[in-house]
Amino acid sequence: MKRRVFIFDTTLRDGEQSPGCSMNTEEKVRMARQLERLGVDVIEAGFPIASEGDFEAVRAVAGEINRATVAALARARKGDIDRAWEAIREARHPRIHTFLATSPIHMEHKLRMTRREVLQAVDEAVRLAATYTPDVEFSAEDASRSDLDFLVEVVRTAIRAGAVTVNLPDTVGYATPAEYGRMFAEIRRRVPEARSVRLSAHTHDDLGMAVANSLAAVENGADQVECTINGIGERAGNAALEEVVMAIHTRPTVYNATTGIDTRQIYPTSRLLTSIIGVDVQPNKAIVGRNAFAHEAGIHQHGVLQHTLTYEIMSPESVGLPGNRLVLGKHSGRHAIDNRCRQMGYLLNEKELREVYNRVKALADTCKEVSDAALAQIVEQVRERGRVHGNPSLVSDQRPA
Repeated sequence: MKRRVFIFDTTLRDGEQSPGCSMNTEEKVRMARQLERLGVDVIEAGFPIASEGDFEAVRAVAGEINRATVAALARARKGDIDRAWEAIREARHPRIHTFLATSPIHMEHKLRMTRREVLQAVDEAVRLAATYTPDVEFSAEDASRSDLDFLVEVVRTAIRAGAVTVNLPDTVGYATPAEYGRMFAEIRRRVPEARSVRLSAHTHDDLGMAVANSLAAVENGADQVECTINGIGERAGNAALEEVVMAIHTRPTVYNATTGIDTRQIYPTSRLLTSIIGVDVQPNKAIVGRNAFAHEAGIHQHGVLQHTLTYEIMSPESVGLPGNRLVLGKHSGRHAIDNRCRQMGYLLNEKELREVYNRVKALADTCKEVSDAALAQIVEQVRERGRVHGNPSLVSDQRPA
């Protein structure tokens, strides 16, 4: 039986912290509605103590969402936790997400706290949050650079204080998949209390391994993955929701897991985010990039025309796209050019196709991609040449409808 992996979306909180990606209240609400349509389990709406605007935005999202849990972030401080609760108290499913750093470098240089003081602060913060709601998540910030023996103590302390979800973040994108997965396996093995709670993965992409690390965590017992649409987030970004979800969806025998995501809403959600923040994804971005389902090489185009699985491991329709895209460029072959002409209503004979093919290749050397308008012009020129020179072999009566 496949186990359920919960998707915690932090686009509105960690994602929004990415420079140039901030959202106002109306935009956050609009994005939250789409995240609920997408099927995420938890929407982290913001960090209420950060500003009055963020507080109001979190409260607005909390009042709008029906099915998903709405989480508010809070440092392990009474003021933060009180403020978080004020923001989400009207939510149908509220969660307080409190955190404290546990790595030596953070404890020494940022917190200036001893291990004993950190454990006490974790206990007090989680207990306070639990007086407001039974749904409390604790995050051990910079867990991947923390001493494992101490991390075991932290996790045990948080669970005993009332945390029902414990997050072990790779806050600075430092871990490798083997290291990150091993941390989850060790916590599962060494903390018996962890069997009764969800363990969560939260990764960053500083070394380009955020998604790989999240999936390694899933393989080693993580029940929840914290991610963002398009992978936006601090510095190099967070794990991209669409990549984590489609990896689990596409490789069921590897992960033996499922999510509650309606994958057909992935592309619409990605496009909504880019329209709100004005930051598009790179063309080669997995799943949602402009070229994710585009093919230019003739060999690839021929294969896809014969059977899409030859070069596509998932269908574009499965993520909300209407279909793939065969790009006409200098690498394209005759099969793709003939196919595109047929789609446009032109049925070419062999000599016409040869002439059109040669002209497309010549044009593509100068303009990189041949548009439909340019292709139509080439076809008409070839046919006109056939008529002018009285060459029946270059004349076709077939015209686009």
